[in-house]
Amino acid sequence: MPALQFNDDEIRDAIDRVVERTFRMDFSWDWPGGVAFYGVCEAYAATGKAEYLERVKAWVDENREDGLPKLSVNGVSVGHSLLTLYEATKDERYIETAKEMAEFLTHDAPRFGDGIFQHTVNSETYNFPEQAWVDTMFMAGYFLLRIGKLLNREDYFNDGLRQYHGHENVLQDPRTNLYYHGWDNIAGNHMSGVHWARGNSWAALTMTRALDIVPVDLPNFMIIEGSLRDQLSALVRLQDESSGLWHTILDDPTSPLETSGSAGIAAALLSKGRLYNKYTQRSIDGILARITEDGTVTGVSAGTAVMQNADGYKGVPDKRIQGWGQGLTLAFLADVLNVRKNPY
Repeated sequence: MPALQFNDDEIRDAIDRVVERTFRMDFSWDWPGGVAFYGVCEAYAATGKAEYLERVKAWVDENREDGLPKLSVNGVSVGHSLLTLYEATKDERYIETAKEMAEFLTHDAPRFGDGIFQHTVNSETYNFPEQAWVDTMFMAGYFLLRIGKLLNREDYFNDGLRQYHGHENVLQDPRTNLYYHGWDNIAGNHMSGVHWARGNSWAALTMTRALDIVPVDLPNFMIIEGSLRDQLSALVRLQDESSGLWHTILDDPTSPLETSGSAGIAAALLSKGRLYNKYTQRSIDGILARITEDGTVTGVSAGTAVMQNADGYKGVPDKRIQGWGQGLTLAFLADVLNVRKNPY
């Protein structure tokens, strides 16, 4: 495969604009900010720009003053930024707050089956009894792997692995190798049975990150690597060639092209080096084209529950800026820059 072609300055400029626009959004201690700031932290790591992390630190410090809100599985995603802040500053406040979140997951988060987390959000209105959503692989599973590795806590680490394997078991379609959005353990089905782009990006991106953490001599590594390998092989064959993006319903070309899911998928493809350069090259061009001059990532679908049918996914609005669109795009652009650091 030909080497990737991109202008470093153009990528850095796009990152700058997206970061700046992200900090002109207002976030509570919940998953939109969790994903947005995860992306900012990835941008910090790739560019070395300390001002990116300083802005995350200022937000976290201000929001910690009132203590943690009622936690949910989705809300734990803010913990990703706490871990990065601790690694950068060694300030014990950040790891102590992250441990509170890990302890919530360990002892209080509702589970079903073989210890799979039930999808929960910071709302009293919405309840999803014994439902697994693919989002949890990023929000909580990957967080537990990271904090478990950082603190040498086997209980956290093994629980993270449990979430990866449990969600694979109930969500990866053995026929297509794509991930379903959700599983209803009570009904015993995948509800609408849709292969949702952003959901597949949560799975793909966090599996690539897990393979950087999980020791290669563990069977867990081979399980995750196999799931990711088969998923990516299916995903590249569903990319829209003209735009370099993916449709919000991956296997339905009549559904809208969607940027956040495309960014997460493309970031996962980058982890495979030259193998998928043809596809990631298209994605670089396509995703850059969806970033406005003021740093807004466009074409990002709104927060999406497991919809009743395909038409429900097609009708999700995508005209507004979203924290997860900013964050996943930053994660992708950071990985593009990292290609220079890790030539192959």
